[in-house]
Amino acid sequence: MRNLNRFLLASLLLGSLSCKQEPPKSKAIDLADLDKTYSPAADFDNYANGGWKKRFPIPDDKSRFGSFDVLADTGEVQVQKLINEIASSKQQPGTVAQKIADFYNTGMDTAKIEAAGLAPVQPLFDQINAIASKQDLMNLVADFQTKGIYPMFSIFSDADQKNSEMVVAYLYQGGLGMPDRDYYMKDDQRSKEIQAAYLVHLQKMFALAGSDEATAKSQASTVYNIEKQMAAVSMTRLEQRDPHKIYNKMDLAGIQKISPEIDWTKHFLSIGLQNPGEFIVGQPAFMTELGKMLQAISVDDWKVYMKWQVINSLDSYLPKAFVDQAFDFFGKTLSGQKADRPRWKKVQGATDHALSEAIGQMYVQKYFPAEAKQRMLDLVGNLKISLGERIKQLAWMSDETKAKAQDKLAAINVKIGYPDKWRDYSALEVSTDSYVANILRARNFDFKHMIGKVNKPVDRAEWMMPPQMVNAYYNPSMNEIVFPAAILQPPFFFMHGDDAVNYGAIGVVIGHEMTHGFDDQGRQYDKVGNLADWWTAEDSKLFNERTKILVDQYNQFTVIDSMKADGALSLGENIADLGGLNIAYNALKKVTTGNEKPIDGFTPDQRFFLAYAHLWAQNIRDEEIIRRTKEDVHSLGRFRVLGPLRNMPEFHKAFDVKEGDYMYLKEADRAVIW
Repeated sequence: MRNLNRFLLASLLLGSLSCKQEPPKSKAIDLADLDKTYSPAADFDNYANGGWKKRFPIPDDKSRFGSFDVLADTGEVQVQKLINEIASSKQQPGTVAQKIADFYNTGMDTAKIEAAGLAPVQPLFDQINAIASKQDLMNLVADFQTKGIYPMFSIFSDADQKNSEMVVAYLYQGGLGMPDRDYYMKDDQRSKEIQAAYLVHLQKMFALAGSDEATAKSQASTVYNIEKQMAAVSMTRLEQRDPHKIYNKMDLAGIQKISPEIDWTKHFLSIGLQNPGEFIVGQPAFMTELGKMLQAISVDDWKVYMKWQVINSLDSYLPKAFVDQAFDFFGKTLSGQKADRPRWKKVQGATDHALSEAIGQMYVQKYFPAEAKQRMLDLVGNLKISLGERIKQLAWMSDETKAKAQDKLAAINVKIGYPDKWRDYSALEVSTDSYVANILRARNFDFKHMIGKVNKPVDRAEWMMPPQMVNAYYNPSMNEIVFPAAILQPPFFFMHGDDAVNYGAIGVVIGHEMTHGFDDQGRQYDKVGNLADWWTAEDSKLFNERTKILVDQYNQFTVIDSMKADGALSLGENIADLGGLNIAYNALKKVTTGNEKPIDGFTPDQRFFLAYAHLWAQNIRDEEIIRRTKEDVHSLGRFRVLGPLRNMPEFHKAFDVKEGDYMYLKEADRAVIW
C-alpha cells in the first residue's frame, strides 16, 4: 500500500490530471444538461443533470464518469501532448526534460517490459529468499519501506497535530492487499464474493510469478490469513475520523514497550532516522498485535507475504499478464470497470506522480492565465467575509466560541494556482534500464524527501497537490485552503461567466474547503493548526446535536438495493457541502443588485443552484457505488445534490419547492450548522 498522509486532505473529490490550452467551449448553464421531464421539486439531481447523464454514458475504462471527468479527460490529452513533445526528442542528460522523457518512454516500451519478464523485480525476490530470521525479515521491511513498498505498516512525516510548527514521524496500520479492513471482516454476500475473488486473484498472481498450482494456492491462503489477522486489529475508517484516537505520541522506549518483538531502534536507523525523537503511533493496538504476529508466524510464511507485497506493489509496471490480472480484481470485481485504462494514461499518471511539480511548472507556464488567479483571490475574499458574517449571526453558538472561530477564519491561508517555489528534482535518477527501476528510484527519492523533514520546522510554502490536478483541499494542521490551477476552469470556474454561476460552482468549492476548518474534524484544530479544544462544552454539545441531524438524513439515502449511505463516515464532506452552499449563496447576495435579468429563463438564484448541481452530474456502476459507500468519505454525487439542497429554504424559494415535495424538509427537520 502506498504511503498516504491520513491527516492532510479534506478534499473536494478524487484528483485527476487537467490543463487548459484553449478555453473549453462550455456554456455556463447548458440547457442540454437538464431533463425537464423531472420536477426540480421532486428530484433536482435528475432535473439539473438528467440530460447530461444521457449524453455521457460511462466509458468502458471507467467505473464512474462525472462532469469533472470530462474536463480531466480533455486535460489528459493536452498533458499527453506536452509530454510527447518532450519524450519524442533527445534531451540533455540530467535535465528535467530527460527525466520526463526516459520515465515515460520506459513505461511505454511494452516490448522491452515483456522481454524482461520478472527480471526487474528478481533482486527484491532474492532479498526475500535470503531471509533466515525474524530480524532479517524486519531489516527487509525497513529496506522495502524506503522503496515505497509498505509491508505490515506505513511510515510518513507530517506536522505534529499538537505542535503544528514541527514535522514528526507517523507510524500507521497497513499491510493489507484489499483497500479496507472491512473487506476481510464483513460476512454479507457481496463481501464473501469479494473475499473468494481475492483468494483467486492471489493464487493467479503467484502462478504468474512462477509457482505451480498447488504452491500458488497454498501461498494465497498464507497471505490471506496474515492479512485477515491484520485487518481484525485495524481501526475502521470511521474510527480513524477521530483525530484524538489516532494521535498517540511515543518515543523509542514507548513503542518498544507496546511492541517488544520488533527492534524499533534498528528499524528507524535502517530507514534513515538516527534520532526519531517523539513520533505518533496511529494505532498502538495494531502495533502490539503485529509484534505478536511476528513471533507466532513462521519465517517461511512471512517470506510468502513479502513476495506478495512486491508483486502487489509493482504489478502495474510488470508484463501484461500481471497488469491484466490486477485489473481483473481491482478494476472489474471491485469497481465494475469493463476495460482497463489505456496504457498511455497509466504511464502518464506514473510519470506525473514521479515528477509532479516538474510537469506542473511546465503546465502553468503554458496553460494557466494570470487573470484567473486574481479573480479567485477576489472570490476567496468575498467568501471569507460571508463566512464571517454567518458565524456572527449563529444563534446557537456563544460569543466566546464565535470570537475564536472568527480568529481561525481570519488566519486561514490561501494558496491558488501553483507553489511559489518548485521542488528540485536534480537528485532523482531516471534511466532507460527498466520501468520498474525508475519507479523504485522515484519512490526512494520521495521517501528520502519525506523522511528528511522529520524533526524540522514545517515548510508552510509546500503544496500537497500539483497544479495540474483537478481538486482542492483544506489542511487542518496548516489551516490553509489550496486550489490547484487545473480546477479553475469549467465546470468549476467560468472566466467570463455570470456571478451566479461562478458562486454556485467555484464559490461553493471555496466555501466547502473553508467549512472543512469547522467540520466535525477540522473544528478540533485551532487557528495555528494544533489539535486543541477551543470550544465551550455547551457549544460542542450543540454542534454535535446539529451534525447528528445531517448524519441521520444521509443514513436514509438508499444507494443501491437495501444498502444505505453512511452518514457518519461522510459527515465531514456533507457538512462542507452544506456550509459551502450557504456561504457562497450569502456571498452572491453581496455582489448582485437584485435587478439582474434571467438568462435562458433562469433567475440568478436558479442559476446558482443549477451550477452547483452540475458539479456532481455523474453516472456510476453498481460495483463502484458499493465500493465507494464502504471506502469513500465523500457522498455519491447524486446525494451531494439532493442532501444539502433539501436543507436550504433559499433553494425551496428559487424553485417553488413546497411542503410535501421530496426536495422539501420542514424547518424542524433541517440541519443548520454554518
